[in-house]
Amino acid sequence: MRVMFSAALLTSIVAGCASTPADKDPVQLKLNDLDERMTKIVSNQVELSQRLDEVEGNLRAMRGRVDELEHGSDALTKQQRDLYGDLQKRLAALGVTGGAAAGAAAGAATGADADSAAAGEEGSNAPSSTEQAVYAQAFDALKAGSYSTAITGFKDFLHNYPDSSLADNAQYWLGEAYYVNHDYNAASGAFKTVLKKWPDSRKAPDALLKLGYTQFEQKQYPAARATLDEVTKKYPGTPSAKLAADRLRRIPAQP
Repeated sequence: MRVMFSAALLTSIVAGCASTPADKDPVQLKLNDLDERMTKIVSNQVELSQRLDEVEGNLRAMRGRVDELEHGSDALTKQQRDLYGDLQKRLAALGVTGGAAAGAAAGAATGADADSAAAGEEGSNAPSSTEQAVYAQAFDALKAGSYSTAITGFKDFLHNYPDSSLADNAQYWLGEAYYVNHDYNAASGAFKTVLKKWPDSRKAPDALLKLGYTQFEQKQYPAARATLDEVTKKYPGTPSAKLAADRLRRIPAQP
């Protein structure tokens, strides 16, 4: 009887010990906590990177729109100026001179939008309607995210109209199309061409900036740092200089 009681008591004690959870290893708890924190940090970094890409995409679209508006304004101003001068010559030939000629010419130039073909006169630097159409088609493809189509369109434009007043813009947007398509070698070459062939173009600051961006994506950090630093020094106070300074802060420190 005593043996049976002792055996039952021993079984009860063993079962009780088995059902009591062992204390968790504090080192393992710290490792688990660290793992969770690292997961959150990585997730936040990915989200931040995606937001930066989205901001850059929106900025690229805005610059494209400004580019279109500025070009349209420049072309319209030149058309009006050419028409104004042409009308002054014709009025002078008819014997209408002085203030009468100036007033008549100014009024006609302001209201003669339908007669803007004066911009297509021989020797004019304004792009033809065909050039504008081909350029716009490639640019629309870029805005729509059809990067391969945009690349083909801009390359065709540059091949067919190498001396167009839109050639520097086309070359720059060709680089942008390569960049967003992650073809960084081609993008780098396109931006360098802008800087080499059109160093005084109003797209030159953006081309130098995006060359630095491209070098950053290629992890060519010393080259990227030098290029972006050049942007801040060569074009101080401009949006390109501000963006260059922002990207410089993201370049990893040299070991």
